[in-house]
Amino acid sequence: MSLPDDDAQARAHGWRTLAALHARIEIRVERALQSRHGLGVSEYAVLDALSRQDGWHMRMRQLADAVVLSQSATTRLVARLEQRGLLSRYICPTDRRGIYTEVSESGQRLLDAARPTHDEALREALEDARAQPGLAPLVGALAALPTAPERPPLATP
Repeated sequence: MSLPDDDAQARAHGWRTLAALHARIEIRVERALQSRHGLGVSEYAVLDALSRQDGWHMRMRQLADAVVLSQSATTRLVARLEQRGLLSRYICPTDRRGIYTEVSESGQRLLDAARPTHDEALREALEDARAQPGLAPLVGALAALPTAPERPPLATP
């Protein structure tokens, strides 16, 4: 008879706790973005990732990695955002196999309007989670992470 693997149980518990925190945050942010701006969390993440790039564009593969979606899910999401006029795709001029995705001016305006909603919902979700003893250590670990670089300012014509 084998003894339980305490390390494996601790990892599994840690993973479940992290998944619970993620779900709480995503639900809160999704509801706020959807109700106020008609955006889902993944749509917001795509616009945000693109807006943080020099030139405000990325290859589809880079974008999929940045938003942590499969390439096919990212392609479907980009197509929906493109239909709404929030971004565009074009062939890379130096490598015809590459497709760039770029946030449009209307996409940037929507992102600018949605960012405070996103940030407020995220802050509220983390404050609520901090009050839960099982989640408080993870919230503390998130607070200790280095901050992301600021996005470039919107270019004016």
